[in-house]
Amino acid sequence: MPKNDEIKQTVVDSYSNIARTSGCGCKCSCSNKTVQRQTKQIGYSQKDLDKAPSGSNMGLGCGNPVAIASLKKGETVVDLGSGAGFDVFLAARKVGKSGKVIGVDMSNDMLLKAMITAEKNGFDNVEFKKGDIEKLPINNSSADVVISNCVINLAPNKEKVFKEIHRILKPSGRMMVSDTVLLKTLPKEIKNNKELLVGCVSGAILKNDYLILLKKCGFKKITIHKKSPGFLQDFSQSITYSAIK
Repeated sequence: MPKNDEIKQTVVDSYSNIARTSGCGCKCSCSNKTVQRQTKQIGYSQKDLDKAPSGSNMGLGCGNPVAIASLKKGETVVDLGSGAGFDVFLAARKVGKSGKVIGVDMSNDMLLKAMITAEKNGFDNVEFKKGDIEKLPINNSSADVVISNCVINLAPNKEKVFKEIHRILKPSGRMMVSDTVLLKTLPKEIKNNKELLVGCVSGAILKNDYLILLKKCGFKKITIHKKSPGFLQDFSQSITYSAIK
Protein backbone atom coordinates (compact mmCIF):
# COMPACT_ATOMS: atom_id res chain seq x y z
CA MET A 1 0.00 0.00 0.00
CA PRO A 2 1.44 3.44 -0.94
CA LYS A 3 2.50 5.59 2.02
CA ASN A 4 -0.30 8.15 1.52
CA ASP A 5 -2.89 5.37 1.45
CA GLU A 6 -1.41 3.93 4.64
CA ILE A 7 -1.73 7.34 6.32
CA LYS A 8 -5.36 7.65 5.27
CA GLN A 9 -6.15 4.12 6.48
CA THR A 10 -4.55 4.88 9.85
CA VAL A 11 -6.74 7.99 10.15
CA VAL A 12 -9.90 6.11 9.15
CA ASP A 13 -9.22 3.23 11.53
CA SER A 14 -8.47 5.52 14.46
CA TYR A 15 -11.46 7.81 14.07
CA SER A 16 -13.78 4.90 13.35
CA ASN A 17 -12.67 3.41 16.65
CA ILE A 18 -13.40 6.71 18.41
CA ALA A 19 -16.88 6.75 16.86
CA ARG A 20 -17.55 3.20 18.07
CA THR A 21 -16.17 3.61 21.56
CA SER A 22 -15.32 6.86 23.31
CA GLY A 23 -16.82 10.33 23.32
CA CYS A 24 -13.63 12.23 22.76
CA GLY A 25 -10.30 12.15 21.03
CA CYS A 26 -8.10 11.51 24.02
CA LYS A 27 -7.02 8.24 25.59
CA CYS A 28 -9.14 8.43 28.69
CA SER A 29 -12.64 7.79 29.96
CA CYS A 30 -13.94 11.27 29.26
CA SER A 31 -17.24 12.27 30.74
CA ASN A 32 -19.61 14.54 28.90
CA LYS A 33 -18.61 17.33 31.28
CA THR A 34 -14.95 16.87 30.34
CA VAL A 35 -15.75 17.03 26.62
CA GLN A 36 -17.86 20.15 27.14
CA ARG A 37 -15.08 21.83 29.14
CA GLN A 38 -12.54 21.02 26.41
CA THR A 39 -14.92 22.32 23.74
CA LYS A 40 -15.36 25.63 25.58
CA GLN A 41 -11.58 25.97 25.85
CA ILE A 42 -11.23 25.94 22.05
CA GLY A 43 -13.82 28.65 21.49
CA TYR A 44 -17.38 27.34 21.72
CA SER A 45 -19.97 28.90 24.02
CA GLN A 46 -22.45 27.20 26.31
CA LYS A 47 -25.12 28.35 23.84
CA ASP A 48 -23.34 26.40 21.08
CA LEU A 49 -23.21 23.30 23.26
CA ASP A 50 -26.91 23.62 24.09
CA LYS A 51 -27.81 23.88 20.39
CA ALA A 52 -25.84 20.80 19.33
CA PRO A 53 -27.68 17.47 19.52
CA SER A 54 -26.52 14.90 22.03
CA GLY A 55 -23.71 12.65 20.80
CA SER A 56 -22.47 14.99 18.06
CA ASN A 57 -19.71 16.63 20.12
CA MET A 58 -16.81 14.23 20.55
CA GLY A 59 -14.17 16.77 21.58
CA LEU A 60 -12.14 16.40 18.39
CA GLY A 61 -11.71 20.01 17.22
CA CYS A 62 -8.97 22.58 17.77
CA GLY A 63 -11.05 25.75 17.26
CA ASN A 64 -14.47 27.05 16.27
CA PRO A 65 -14.66 27.80 12.52
CA VAL A 66 -18.44 28.27 12.64
CA ALA A 67 -17.99 31.29 14.93
CA ILE A 68 -16.15 33.29 12.25
CA ALA A 69 -18.09 32.04 9.22
CA SER A 70 -20.87 34.67 9.42
CA LEU A 71 -23.27 32.12 7.97
CA LYS A 72 -26.46 33.44 6.39
CA LYS A 73 -29.88 31.96 5.79
CA GLY A 74 -30.02 30.01 2.54
CA GLU A 75 -26.28 29.37 2.19
CA THR A 76 -24.74 26.03 1.25
CA VAL A 77 -21.95 24.92 3.58
CA VAL A 78 -19.55 21.98 3.23
CA ASP A 79 -17.76 20.62 6.32
CA LEU A 80 -14.56 18.68 5.58
CA GLY A 81 -14.01 15.81 8.00
CA SER A 82 -17.39 16.27 9.62
CA GLY A 83 -17.07 13.39 12.11
CA ALA A 84 -20.17 12.95 14.26
CA GLY A 85 -21.60 16.21 12.88
CA PHE A 86 -21.04 18.75 15.66
CA ASP A 87 -20.13 21.70 13.38
CA VAL A 88 -22.59 20.53 10.72
CA PHE A 89 -25.51 20.79 13.13
CA LEU A 90 -24.41 24.18 14.46
CA ALA A 91 -24.07 25.49 10.88
CA ALA A 92 -27.43 23.98 9.91
CA ARG A 93 -29.22 26.07 12.52
CA LYS A 94 -27.58 29.21 11.11
CA VAL A 95 -28.38 28.60 7.41
CA GLY A 96 -31.96 27.58 8.20
CA LYS A 97 -34.41 25.46 6.23
CA SER A 98 -33.59 27.32 3.01
CA GLY A 99 -29.89 26.46 3.38
CA LYS A 100 -27.97 23.20 3.37
CA VAL A 101 -24.93 21.75 5.13
CA ILE A 102 -23.02 18.80 3.68
CA GLY A 103 -20.64 16.84 5.87
CA VAL A 104 -17.88 14.82 4.20
CA ASP A 105 -15.97 12.11 6.07
CA MET A 106 -13.96 8.96 5.27
CA SER A 107 -15.18 6.94 8.26
CA ASN A 108 -18.35 4.88 7.83
CA ASP A 109 -18.73 4.76 11.61
CA MET A 110 -18.62 8.54 11.95
CA LEU A 111 -21.03 8.98 9.04
CA LEU A 112 -23.50 6.48 10.51
CA LYS A 113 -23.34 8.20 13.90
CA ALA A 114 -23.97 11.60 12.30
CA MET A 115 -26.83 10.36 10.09
CA ILE A 116 -28.60 8.70 13.02
CA THR A 117 -28.30 11.92 15.04
CA ALA A 118 -29.63 13.99 12.12
CA GLU A 119 -32.66 11.77 11.67
CA LYS A 120 -33.36 11.52 15.39
CA ASN A 121 -33.28 15.33 15.76
CA GLY A 122 -35.15 16.26 12.56
CA PHE A 123 -32.32 17.97 10.67
CA ASP A 124 -33.78 18.06 7.15
CA ASN A 125 -31.20 20.52 5.83
CA VAL A 126 -28.10 18.33 6.33
CA GLU A 127 -26.51 15.59 4.25
CA PHE A 128 -23.55 13.36 4.98
CA LYS A 129 -21.35 11.93 2.24
CA LYS A 130 -18.47 9.49 2.30
CA GLY A 131 -15.43 11.02 0.67
CA ASP A 132 -11.75 11.90 0.71
CA ILE A 133 -11.08 15.62 1.22
CA GLU A 134 -8.37 15.35 -1.46
CA LYS A 135 -11.14 14.38 -3.92
CA LEU A 136 -14.44 15.79 -2.72
CA PRO A 137 -17.77 14.31 -3.85
CA ILE A 138 -19.12 17.83 -4.39
CA ASN A 139 -20.00 19.68 -7.62
CA ASN A 140 -17.95 22.59 -8.96
CA SER A 141 -18.88 26.08 -7.69
CA SER A 142 -21.69 24.78 -5.49
CA ALA A 143 -20.72 25.88 -1.97
CA ASP A 144 -20.91 29.33 -0.41
CA VAL A 145 -18.73 28.31 2.52
CA VAL A 146 -16.31 25.51 3.37
CA ILE A 147 -15.54 24.82 7.02
CA SER A 148 -13.19 22.31 8.63
CA ASN A 149 -12.02 21.66 12.16
CA CYS A 150 -8.58 20.11 12.77
CA VAL A 151 -8.78 17.82 9.72
CA ILE A 152 -6.70 19.25 6.86
CA ASN A 153 -3.52 18.54 8.86
CA LEU A 154 -4.41 14.83 8.57
CA ALA A 155 -4.40 14.87 4.75
CA PRO A 156 -1.11 13.73 3.14
CA ASN A 157 -1.53 16.13 0.19
CA LYS A 158 -2.75 19.48 1.48
CA GLU A 159 -2.34 21.16 -1.91
CA LYS A 160 -4.95 18.79 -3.34
CA VAL A 161 -7.28 19.67 -0.47
CA PHE A 162 -6.94 23.41 -1.06
CA LYS A 163 -7.45 22.96 -4.81
CA GLU A 164 -10.59 20.94 -4.12
CA ILE A 165 -11.93 23.61 -1.77
CA HIS A 166 -11.25 26.24 -4.43
CA ARG A 167 -13.05 24.08 -7.03
CA ILE A 168 -16.26 23.58 -5.06
CA LEU A 169 -16.58 27.17 -3.82
CA LYS A 170 -18.73 29.62 -5.71
CA PRO A 171 -17.07 32.80 -7.03
CA SER A 172 -16.15 34.89 -3.96
CA GLY A 173 -16.95 31.89 -1.75
CA ARG A 174 -15.09 31.63 1.54
CA MET A 175 -13.40 29.05 3.71
CA MET A 176 -13.30 29.15 7.51
CA VAL A 177 -10.95 26.62 9.05
CA SER A 178 -9.41 25.64 12.36
CA ASP A 179 -6.28 23.55 11.91
CA THR A 180 -2.91 22.57 13.37
CA VAL A 181 0.32 23.93 11.90
CA LEU A 182 3.97 23.56 12.86
CA LEU A 183 6.16 26.31 14.28
CA LYS A 184 9.35 24.36 13.54
CA THR A 185 10.36 21.11 11.89
CA LEU A 186 9.51 17.96 13.81
CA PRO A 187 12.17 15.42 14.82
CA LYS A 188 11.96 12.21 12.77
CA GLU A 189 10.69 10.12 15.71
CA ILE A 190 7.70 12.48 16.10
CA LYS A 191 7.12 12.80 12.35
CA ASN A 192 6.82 9.00 12.04
CA ASN A 193 4.63 8.54 15.11
CA LYS A 194 1.19 7.24 14.06
CA GLU A 195 -0.42 8.24 17.34
CA LEU A 196 0.75 11.81 16.84
CA LEU A 197 -0.62 11.73 13.28
CA VAL A 198 -4.09 11.02 14.65
CA GLY A 199 -3.35 13.56 17.39
CA CYS A 200 -3.07 16.21 14.64
CA VAL A 201 0.66 16.85 14.99
CA SER A 202 2.89 14.62 12.85
CA GLY A 203 0.84 15.22 9.70
CA ALA A 204 0.95 19.01 10.04
CA ILE A 205 3.24 21.25 7.97
CA LEU A 206 5.08 24.46 8.76
CA LYS A 207 2.80 27.47 9.20
CA ASN A 208 4.51 29.53 6.51
CA ASP A 209 4.34 26.65 4.00
CA TYR A 210 0.65 26.20 4.82
CA LEU A 211 -0.14 29.88 4.10
CA ILE A 212 1.94 29.81 0.89
CA LEU A 213 -0.05 26.79 -0.31
CA LEU A 214 -3.32 28.64 0.27
CA LYS A 215 -2.14 31.53 -1.90
CA LYS A 216 -0.77 29.15 -4.55
CA CYS A 217 -4.19 27.52 -4.81
CA GLY A 218 -5.89 30.86 -5.48
CA PHE A 219 -7.07 32.06 -2.08
CA LYS A 220 -7.04 35.73 -1.12
CA LYS A 221 -7.50 37.81 2.02
CA ILE A 222 -6.15 35.13 4.30
CA THR A 223 -6.78 36.24 7.89
CA ILE A 224 -5.74 34.40 11.06
CA HIS A 225 -8.42 35.17 13.63
CA LYS A 226 -7.14 33.09 16.55
CA LYS A 227 -3.93 31.33 17.59
CA SER A 228 -3.44 28.99 20.52
CA PRO A 229 -0.78 26.48 21.63
CA GLY A 230 -0.99 23.10 19.92
CA PHE A 231 -0.73 19.63 21.47
CA LEU A 232 3.07 19.85 21.36
CA GLN A 233 3.42 23.47 22.43
CA ASP A 234 7.05 23.87 21.37
CA PHE A 235 6.33 22.57 17.89
CA SER A 236 2.69 23.16 16.96
CA GLN A 237 -0.01 25.81 17.00
CA SER A 238 -3.76 25.75 16.45
CA ILE A 239 -5.02 28.50 14.14
CA THR A 240 -8.50 29.55 13.08
CA TYR A 241 -8.42 31.44 9.80
CA SER A 242 -10.54 32.64 6.90
CA ALA A 243 -9.77 32.93 3.18
CA ILE A 244 -11.72 34.06 0.13
CA LYS A 245 -11.75 32.48 -3.32
